[in-house]
Amino acid sequence: MVESEQAQRSVIGWPIRLLLAAVIVVANLFGAAIVMMLAAWVLPTGSIADPGRVRLLNLLLFGGYLLAALPLGLYWGGRRFRLRAGDPRRRERKLVLYGPLRLATVQTVLWLTATAVFAAFNATFSWRLALSVGETVLLGGLTTVALAYLLSERILRPAAARVLTTDPPRRRIRFGVIVRSVLFWALGTGVPVFGLLLSAVSALVFRDVGVTRLAVIVLAIGGTALVVGFLTTVGAARAVADPVLAVRSAMGRVEEGDLQARVPVYDGTELGQLQAGFNTMAAGLRERERIRDLFGRQVGHEVAAAALRSDVQLGGEVRRVAVLFIDLVGSTALAAQRPPTEVVALLNRFFHVVVEVVESCGGWINKFEGDAALAVFGAPTDSDDPAGAALAAGRLLAERLTAQLCEVTAGIGVSAGDAVAGNVGDVRRYEYTVIGDPVNEAARLTELAKSVPGGVLAAGAAVQLARPEEAANWELGDAVTLRGRCEPTQLATPRPAAARAGAERSAADQAPTR
Repeated sequence: MVESEQAQRSVIGWPIRLLLAAVIVVANLFGAAIVMMLAAWVLPTGSIADPGRVRLLNLLLFGGYLLAALPLGLYWGGRRFRLRAGDPRRRERKLVLYGPLRLATVQTVLWLTATAVFAAFNATFSWRLALSVGETVLLGGLTTVALAYLLSERILRPAAARVLTTDPPRRRIRFGVIVRSVLFWALGTGVPVFGLLLSAVSALVFRDVGVTRLAVIVLAIGGTALVVGFLTTVGAARAVADPVLAVRSAMGRVEEGDLQARVPVYDGTELGQLQAGFNTMAAGLRERERIRDLFGRQVGHEVAAAALRSDVQLGGEVRRVAVLFIDLVGSTALAAQRPPTEVVALLNRFFHVVVEVVESCGGWINKFEGDAALAVFGAPTDSDDPAGAALAAGRLLAERLTAQLCEVTAGIGVSAGDAVAGNVGDVRRYEYTVIGDPVNEAARLTELAKSVPGGVLAAGAAVQLARPEEAANWELGDAVTLRGRCEPTQLATPRPAAARAGAERSAADQAPTR
């Protein structure tokens, strides 16, 4: 009962076992039939007085041996293919990987027994006949075992894939590729050819074979050697080529960007290590891509790409940048009046619009600070017009927030100028940021923008640094001294839609033609 339950749970179910038994039985019956025909009608009978009687007795012995060997082989093979007590996974792994070799051992013993039985039986008639029949049975049996091994190994591939996928081979389990290829060549081609050579040597030594008889022997054994050798060679070649082709196909998918590509691991040689190695490589690429994506989401894809292109160093460089700072109005009261889940949901909707607009204008979000966000244009990647991009983002943000989040208001400040952009912190923990007067000015403009219609203020210097197409959309106003600053800042606000259209046409007329 326990063994039956183990068999049902095993990766080698009864359908596979029955198919395996049927294929091996048919292969051995076919091989035995060819060997018997060669022994009975092709090989020389020498000085035997009644060759017909000898053939008949050999055929009867052949039938009797098959009736005894087939049930014995099935029972013995089933015993060797049984999942014994112990660690189920380890036993099952060994059963799948060494199963074809175990079955080949059973068949080899039966063929060796047949060689001894037929040689001893025919020795009662002629030791010359016993030698010829024994050689034929032995060589034919070895070739048949090789074919049966290849067939059983191929049938067990799905089971081996299920076992080795979860526990891939760390070292070579069976014969290596070179040893296996040479062995199958020897059994499938070398052995039949060796039998043909033995026939020729016997004809030369004993001189009891006529030209016609020798020609028949050569044609029969040579034709069998060609067919069996071809089948064995093709099987051995496919055993090597199939895993390589599977890996090659999966590599093509990876080159096209499909990092989910995997190959089944069903070989215990270096080819299985190749299959498992590819899966490990693909898993590493997936993990690397996931980390890159998370890294890009945390610091911005531009910063992540810049960090991956070069070694990270603390410090920075002076760059011409533009800064946009946006902060919600009344967020403290909002948090006190609404449940935390609603506040988080509202902030996510708010930041979704902010990120979408900033990225569409060529900037990136340097950091989120509670209900505020700092966007940078012109670093770490260069921009032809960072000030113009930041100003355009400020106008578009105000319009989008008014249309999509009418329940909240925000202050938006834009500034531009020279600042230091680089990595700040410690080698163990740092961040890429922008430090300089434009950042401070944008933050102060945001505070002031919360109290002006439209909620958007820009520094006049940013408008002057922008290209005429975008500068035309802004109207310069009074200069004020912002909190914490010594120099006054000229304010700029977006023009109304009608005035903006007229200013854009005027700027276009004044722009030099190329």
